[in-house]
Amino acid sequence: MIPGFTKFSPFSASLAAVLFLNITYVRAQSPPLEQQYDDAQHMLAEGKYEDAERAFEKLAKANPSVAEIHANLGLIYFEEHKFDVAIPELRRALKLKPALTKSSAILAMSLSELGKFDEALAGLEKGFRSSDPDMKRICGLQLERAYTGLKRDSDAVRVALDMERLYPNDPEVQYHDGKIFGNFAFLTMQKLWQAPPDSIWKHQAEAEALESQGSYEAAIGQYRDVLARDPHRPGIHYRLGRTLLSRSQKIGSREDAREAATEFQRELELDPQNANAAYELGEINRNAGQLESAQKYFELALTNHPEFEEAHLGLAATLISEQKFELALPHLQRAISLNRDNEVSWWRLAQVERSLGNSAEQKKALAEFQQLHSRNSGREESATKLFSPEEVTRQQVDEKAAE
Repeated sequence: MIPGFTKFSPFSASLAAVLFLNITYVRAQSPPLEQQYDDAQHMLAEGKYEDAERAFEKLAKANPSVAEIHANLGLIYFEEHKFDVAIPELRRALKLKPALTKSSAILAMSLSELGKFDEALAGLEKGFRSSDPDMKRICGLQLERAYTGLKRDSDAVRVALDMERLYPNDPEVQYHDGKIFGNFAFLTMQKLWQAPPDSIWKHQAEAEALESQGSYEAAIGQYRDVLARDPHRPGIHYRLGRTLLSRSQKIGSREDAREAATEFQRELELDPQNANAAYELGEINRNAGQLESAQKYFELALTNHPEFEEAHLGLAATLISEQKFELALPHLQRAISLNRDNEVSWWRLAQVERSLGNSAEQKKALAEFQQLHSRNSGREESATKLFSPEEVTRQQVDEKAAE
C-alpha cells in the first residue's frame, strides 16, 4: 500500500450489476445449481460473507467451468480484502469468459491493492474509460494510486484533473486529488532546489517558502539577494515589502513598516499597474490616518483590477472614516457580490446602513455578519501552505466593535 493512501472499499452498485448478469446465466443451468446459486446470492446480499464464501467455493469446486461462479467468488474475496486469493479466481473467470469486463476491473483493483501496479495498469485504465460512473470512479482512484506508486506523477495529476471534473463534489475524490496535487507541487519544487546555486528562480522560490513559514529574517535576505542579481525583477519589491510588513506586525517595528511602504512604492515605480502594491500602500495610509492618500491608492488598485474585493473593502473603510457613507455603500455591495462569505463586508455594510438611517437593511446586514462570525469563530486558522505566502493584507473586523 502506498503511504498516504487508504484501501478503497468496493462499491455495491457494480457488485449488484455483476450478480444480476450472473443470475441470468446460471438460471439457464440445472435446477439444483440454480437453487444453490440463489442461496449463495442471498447470503451475499445479506452481508454474510463467510457463509457466501463457503457456498461459492463449494459451487466452484462442483462446477469449475462456470465463469460467473468464479467471478462471484473473486468478488467476495475482494470484499473481504483477500486480494491474493481473489486474483486467481478472477483470472480463472476471465479465462473462461473474457467478456466479464467488471471482473477485469476488479482483478486490476486487486492487483493494485497488492502494489502490483504494472500488472494493474491496463485494467484500471480500461475501467476508467467505462461508461458506468461507479466503476469509472473507483478505477480512477486506484489509477491515481498506481501512477503514484510507479512514480508517473504527471499521469497521476492528469487523472486527478479528470476526476475533479467528473466528481466535483465528492469528498473522497477531493481528499485523494489534494494529496496528488500537493505531492506533485512538492516534487516540482524539489527539482528547483537542485538548480545551480546562482539560479535566481531558486532564490526566489526559497524566499517565498521562508516567507510562508514565517521565517521573515531569512526570507528578507533571500529577496534582497534576488534584487541584487536583478534590481528590476517584477514582484520582488512587493514580496519584500509584504515580508517586512509581516515582521513589523510581529515585533512592532515602525522601521520595518516604513521600509515596507518604500518597497511597495518601488514596485509601483517598476509596475504602475501592480494593484497589490497600491492596495498595501492604501492600507498603510488608512491605518496611519492619512485618508486622502489611502483613498488615492485604493482607487488606483481598483482602476486596474475592478474585482479586487479587499480593495473595495479598504476604500469603503476609508470613506466611512471620512463620513462619506453614500460613497462607501456601492463598494461594500460590490465586495459582497464578489464574496458573500466575508464577514467584514457585512459588518461594514451594517455600519453604513445605520449611518444612512436604513434600520431594516442594517438588521439584515448585521444578521448576516453574526451568522458568519459565529461560524468562523470556531474555526482554526488554516495551516500555512508551502510556497504560498499571503498575497495581500486582509481586511479585519474591529473585534471590540463587533462584541
